[in-house]
Amino acid sequence: MIREIKRTVTSGYLALVVLTVAQLGFAYMIYVAVKQFSVGGIVGYVLASIVVLVCWAGLFMVHPNEAKVLQLFGKYVGTCHDPGLRWANPFYTKTSVSVRVRNFESGQLKVNDSNGSPIEIAAVVVWKVFDTAEALFEVDDYVNFVQIQSEAALRNLGTSYPYEPHDEEGGLALRSNPVEIAHALREEIQERLATAGVTVVEARISHLAYAPEIANAMLRRQQASAIIAARKQIVHGAVGMVDLALQELDENDVVELDEERKAAMVSNLLVVLCSDEAAQPVLNTSSLYT
Repeated sequence: MIREIKRTVTSGYLALVVLTVAQLGFAYMIYVAVKQFSVGGIVGYVLASIVVLVCWAGLFMVHPNEAKVLQLFGKYVGTCHDPGLRWANPFYTKTSVSVRVRNFESGQLKVNDSNGSPIEIAAVVVWKVFDTAEALFEVDDYVNFVQIQSEAALRNLGTSYPYEPHDEEGGLALRSNPVEIAHALREEIQERLATAGVTVVEARISHLAYAPEIANAMLRRQQASAIIAARKQIVHGAVGMVDLALQELDENDVVELDEERKAAMVSNLLVVLCSDEAAQPVLNTSSLYT
């Protein structure tokens, strides 16, 4: 595996001054040699001038948050991260690699969650290159590699968790645990991209929904679950109020009720407290026991 080697190269401004002076100096020396009809001098200074001309090809620019990967006849020799005008061996091949933070949004993928329900899921992945040598030499196209592996990790995540919990034990679910799911997604994508010299800054689900063919059925299921939860809360509160009412009657000696009358009272209070509509009062003008 090829690892990045940080390489410090010569300042381009210094090289610019040196090459300019050398080019002008050799041009003047060629002029003098021509005037003196010195064939050897002319040939020597022309060759030297050609060498200087070749050296001009060693100048290159490095932008902020960019790196230049240097290769000599196909061999990796290092990476320059220093921004500005730089000069290196003119025979180096200089390839630009951006180390800026980038983001990628996957398309909406259709997968089955861990319960077998078809869902639509998409994610946003924020990433950057941290090892330019691995990014350039270990994979064919690191940008395309990030996209494909991110979608593969998202598919695997979607099949590993349910859309929402359906039991009392709970557990992680795609909809109800966004922070934990985002962490799991980031870890899985990072594991897949480690060989490409890429680090994942953040990964979060950007779209999550049931597939259209079951969306209506799941909406009714969610509504039913919400109604059941609300009913449980109402019944729990009603039972507490009935118990409190019976305790108050006993403690204050308001009235003595046998078990049958207590049962009737409990039944009436629960009907009143748990009913969807307002109860209609009925006045009893006879004895309590008739």
